[in-house]
Amino acid sequence: MIIKILSAVGLLMLLVSCKKNQETSTSMDNSEYLQNQNITEQDIAKLKYTDYILDSKTEEVIKDWQEYYQLQDVINNVKKADLSFFNNNEENIKSIPEKLKESIPEELNSESILARLLVLETKLFKLESLSNLSTTSKEELLNTIKEFLVAFSHVNFQMNKKVEFDSRTIEKP
Repeated sequence: MIIKILSAVGLLMLLVSCKKNQETSTSMDNSEYLQNQNITEQDIAKLKYTDYILDSKTEEVIKDWQEYYQLQDVINNVKKADLSFFNNNEENIKSIPEKLKESIPEELNSESILARLLVLETKLFKLESLSNLSTTSKEELLNTIKEFLVAFSHVNFQMNKKVEFDSRTIEKP
């Protein structure tokens, strides 16, 4: 009889303690969500990566490539911690990489640049999905933003290399 009473009291204590843990985890989820919303321009500026800009020769080649400049506007907004482009904008997000590949200037249409654009497309979709999740931590979102910015920087670097390589003239003896 005493064993039944002790086991009932023990079971009751177990149920009461489980409920407290559940309430605690819910409040931690809410604080993570609030922390996710507090990404600032300074947080993004603290990210360490090499940001390649376009050479003047490359800018001349892409002067009519409007899709690239649209993507550059998205990049500038991300650097300002403005991720509003990724909210409920699925059609534009899917169309940017497609239009970018379709309208690439002939001088830059190479496998190496197309590969960098594919990586950029993947990072764009990853950033879009993580920025819309409420469970994404601030650190995880910042890492994804960094990956996206690095991918764009590598596209610029590869375009610079391609234009530089094509402009070289080597005289044969």
